[in-house]
Amino acid sequence: MKKLIVTFVAVMATVAGVALGADAKAGADVFNKSCKMCHGENGATPNPGVAKMFGVPIPVLGSAETQAKSDAEIKDAIVKGKGKMPAAKNVTGAAVDDVVAYFRTLKK
Repeated sequence: MKKLIVTFVAVMATVAGVALGADAKAGADVFNKSCKMCHGENGATPNPGVAKMFGVPIPVLGSAETQAKSDAEIKDAIVKGKGKMPAAKNVTGAAVDDVVAYFRTLKK
C-alpha cells in the first residue's frame, strides 16, 4: 500500500510540474533542434528515410494513440529512448518538461 501511495504522489508531482512550470514555446524550440529531424514538422510528418533506416514506423505525435501516453511515459521516451529511438541526451532538466508541454499542443 505504501508503494502505491508513493507512486501516486510521484506521478502527481510530475504532472503538476509539467502543468505548472513547463513552457510549450520553449519546448517547440527544443523540439525543432532535437526532434524534428525524425518526427517532422510539428511531429506530423515523420521522416520516411529515418523510419526505413531503423526499420520501424515513427508515430505521428498528434495522433490519439500517441497523445494517450502519460506525461511520464513521454518524458521517459525523451530521456531514456524507446525501442529504436535513442535518448535525446541533449534534452535535460526543465527542457524535458517543456518538450512534453509542446507535445501536448500537437493533439489533433
